[in-house]
Amino acid sequence: MSKNQTNGYPWKYCSLGGVVRVNITSGEDIAHLGELDQKLWTVLSCPTKDLAIDERTLNLIDTDGDGKIRVAEVVAAAQWLTSVLKDKDAILKGENELKLDGINTDNEAGQKLYNSAKQILSNLKLEKDSITADEASDSVAIFKDTQYNGDGVITQASADDETLRPLIATIAEKVGSATDRSGEPGITAEQVEAFYTALADYAAWQDAAAADKANVFPYGDDTAAALAACEAVKDKVADYFMRCKLIRFDDAVSAAVDVSAEKVGAISEKNLATQSEEIATYPLARPTKDAVLPFDAINPAWQAPFAAVKALVLDKDFPKAEGITEEQWAGVLAKFAPYCAWLGEKKGEAVEALGIDEVKALIKADRKAELLALIDADKALEAEAASIDEVKKLLLCYRDFAKLLRNYVIFTDFYGRADGTRGIFEAGKLYIDERCCDLCIKVTDMGAHADMPKLSGMFLLYCKCTSKTKAATMDIVAVMTDGKTSDLRPGKNGIFYDLDGGDWDAVITKVVENPLSVKEAFWAPYRKVARFVSDKIDKSAADKDAAALSKLQTTADAGPAGAKQPFDISKFAGIGAAIGLALAGIAGAIGLIGSAVKGMSWWQWLVLIAAVMLIISGPSCFIAWRKLRKRNLGPVLNANGWAINSKVLVNILFGKMLTSVAKYPKLKLDDPYAKRTPWWRKCLYWLIGLLVVAFGVCYFTNNLKWMGIERKPKAEPVEQVEEAAPAAEAAAPEAAVEAAE
Repeated sequence: MSKNQTNGYPWKYCSLGGVVRVNITSGEDIAHLGELDQKLWTVLSCPTKDLAIDERTLNLIDTDGDGKIRVAEVVAAAQWLTSVLKDKDAILKGENELKLDGINTDNEAGQKLYNSAKQILSNLKLEKDSITADEASDSVAIFKDTQYNGDGVITQASADDETLRPLIATIAEKVGSATDRSGEPGITAEQVEAFYTALADYAAWQDAAAADKANVFPYGDDTAAALAACEAVKDKVADYFMRCKLIRFDDAVSAAVDVSAEKVGAISEKNLATQSEEIATYPLARPTKDAVLPFDAINPAWQAPFAAVKALVLDKDFPKAEGITEEQWAGVLAKFAPYCAWLGEKKGEAVEALGIDEVKALIKADRKAELLALIDADKALEAEAASIDEVKKLLLCYRDFAKLLRNYVIFTDFYGRADGTRGIFEAGKLYIDERCCDLCIKVTDMGAHADMPKLSGMFLLYCKCTSKTKAATMDIVAVMTDGKTSDLRPGKNGIFYDLDGGDWDAVITKVVENPLSVKEAFWAPYRKVARFVSDKIDKSAADKDAAALSKLQTTADAGPAGAKQPFDISKFAGIGAAIGLALAGIAGAIGLIGSAVKGMSWWQWLVLIAAVMLIISGPSCFIAWRKLRKRNLGPVLNANGWAINSKVLVNILFGKMLTSVAKYPKLKLDDPYAKRTPWWRKCLYWLIGLLVVAFGVCYFTNNLKWMGIERKPKAEPVEQVEEAAPAAEAAAPEAAVEAAE
């Protein structure tokens, strides 16, 4: 696959994000990418969509069109690009403009590119010796005034014969058009064939009707109108004859199948001219045993449709009749059968609007061969036009390929944020909770992000972003690396700015919690305890409130007549015993603590406090420190369709660059709405301060040994000592007697 690194190309290496990576520093490095062991690539594949790089470039590199750019496709693009350029190092500059003399004309591919580039400049009427990516990509401008452009599509401009131009427009209008490289609508060989096939089919269909005109058109040119009129009343006529059959079956149902006077009476007070819908539900005519539909007694709501049937059909088939039977009506409908069958075989509808005369004239003129010859002449320039497209590929790759390599082989764009660069997978910035998250990635599939991002070890915010100006929504994931986490929750709003500066309303939908900093981890245990105590207090208060409310309701239900509970001395004795035990336990604990710290110096107190805090916060800080060193963006990118082949670490130092926290200047400002401290509380603070100072003075005065100073008691006069001794001896027997008593 690739050569051994010790025997192959001498690659250079660098360390980025705590990982050793291959460094691409020259055009020769790009030319030898095929020799780089695939295990040493940072990325093995990446998607072609939703990246901060021209999607046209990525699609040109993605030769198999599967929406993924793999190592082999990057290598192929690198080898082609370095072979058609004289200065390979120029690729690393990522410039938008290429000098024509920079194309390597020593090989066939380079010579074609050079000629095509000159042709593009000629078509654009530009007299210069360089070409830009935008100029090479504007196919509409390049082929605007050209007769042929190799895409197999001809426009009116392709025909020298003035009489062919309207025919090209007619074909495009009737059977569809294709967009030419010039941007104009045109036609292809397939559309020419489809048009002439439609002409032949339509003419044959019309000829079939003309051969059996009397049978196919029973009412001449009015056949179509006659059929439509009959279809409009067909169901109502069938309903009428069925009602007549029911009366013939049983006279007793006559009133039931006819319109009743009550129905008419129900609407008689209204304007009957506005009740057409209701009246139309009544029978077509009053049903009778003889089952003849009278022409002069039709339901008023159906008179106009039936009059059309009578004028187009019945007056011709039954000129003097005053009514029609069911058999006669069935005969009328049967006469339309050949016409309906002929309509079912209709072909060439696309050219029907031209009319049969125009269709036959076009068939007779038969200019199909001329049109196909024009298309063949256009296709003859396919290779030349393809070479022009290759110039587009050359300029786009010349501009963007180095950027792709910086985000594929090595992640310098991501880790080089101090220079203002960004990874191509980044989408913008999220402002939320007095912070700016500089690393945001567009999420293409939320389902894929269910579990994978948890492995990243990073604090992640998933947000739904909505832009009213763009009428669009998208999901993003923002990486948070600094600040507090207490107020970050689903439902919190922020503002997201995309790379173009457009603003989106952002709302948190999901939070993946992981340590943000060692400082946060240090205080985390105390916050948890405080939260636990707060929750317990809230729960206890809620329980007592519910108990009090329940007691009030019970008392109210009992009423004044409710019996008083007798005094239970045993209950109060138990409560007293419990309180006593609790106080004894507290006193014992205080005694143990007091005996443990008795005689401790001030510095020993500080050591004790520090040790206790270290025991409490140490494990949390150690765990956070280990996780912060191992934060890895790879799982997040993997969930987004990337195949990350190496770790993309976000250590503590680099993480500081990804989230900025608001910092306010230290100012002494007067807030008119600030809470004022009452005078009595200020006095209390002063009193406590004085007591602390007094305690300190007393403590240090009575414990001077720690400073190496020993207090000496005052010497008493010798006489007093000697006199005190006999007095003590005399008092001893008396004390012994009192003790015995």
